[in-house]
Amino acid sequence: MTDALCSRSPVPTLERLLADLVPPPRFADARLETYVPDPRFPSQEQAKERIGRFAQGLGRSSSGGGLLSRLRRSRPAAARGLYLDGGFGVGKTHLLTSLFHIAPGHRVYGTFVEYTHLVGALGFTRAVDVLADSTLLAIDEFELDDPGDTLLMTRLIRELSDRGVSIVATSNTLPEALGEGRFAAQDFLREIQSMSERFEVLRIDGEDYRRRGGSLEVPAVREEDVLAHAAEEPGATLDAFEDLLGHLTQVHPSRYGAMIDDISAVHLTGVRTLSHHHDALRLVVLIDRLYDREIPVLASGIDLEHLYADELLRSGYRKKYFRSLSRIGSLARDGAELLAAAPRPE
Repeated sequence: MTDALCSRSPVPTLERLLADLVPPPRFADARLETYVPDPRFPSQEQAKERIGRFAQGLGRSSSGGGLLSRLRRSRPAAARGLYLDGGFGVGKTHLLTSLFHIAPGHRVYGTFVEYTHLVGALGFTRAVDVLADSTLLAIDEFELDDPGDTLLMTRLIRELSDRGVSIVATSNTLPEALGEGRFAAQDFLREIQSMSERFEVLRIDGEDYRRRGGSLEVPAVREEDVLAHAAEEPGATLDAFEDLLGHLTQVHPSRYGAMIDDISAVHLTGVRTLSHHHDALRLVVLIDRLYDREIPVLASGIDLEHLYADELLRSGYRKKYFRSLSRIGSLARDGAELLAAAPRPE
């Protein structure tokens, strides 16, 4: 019997949460040497070079045994981090994971939502103590969607930076514009400015690399083909889209990664255009985790380029939605290749 995402409600242990603070499988082999800047956008090469220099400075401590030296080591100066700002598909995550792989000492990597969940599981003080031993804290997809997250993450960054942890983040939004168009960012301007002062901003221009070879628009698969392939593909899941949307309301987004453990391909029927943020934003997180794990998607219903309604694509979350469309397009193309390679019945 084919598995279903709707049947999975994982509750990751604390050990699992900590073990997951590493780059996802898609970027396990990412290195600076394999990052290929687009020559039309010099800022990509400049960001690559800056990341390399930043890595060389990580983990350095002053030498000598004098009293002043010991006092300095016991009270580390506030570290200055990097903030990689740019559109989706310009290679920010590739650069971030490359830095992780070459950084010395203990380092941690996670998405914004994974860190907020970790703080919720550990409590703020213990989370700071656990993360403070790191040379590098890498934060991917730094996008603040509510005031509570703003206060939590700005405080976390301030505390860890004061303890000498170097923090590098990626985002589609400049630090001073976080929350803009989504909540009253001006009410939290002091906290946002306090956080942004800890970063050197690297603006990375460019186009979505997933579209360099042309359009990623993938038409919907016939429902009978989705059902047949799901029945034959080992490790596949099959869900009706409406059922999946309902299930995602019952599972915290930080658990979506555990929800797709050991899945070879996701099959969906009845996909429709989403017009409400509460459904769309949860789906964005799921698509991000599927993309991280390189899990193909086969979907019937609408063409996936129409997954989000126009009003959503014009909203304050538009950058998230466009990134999601790029990623689901890539996964759907992988699904189409998987379907084409499947043996046909005689």
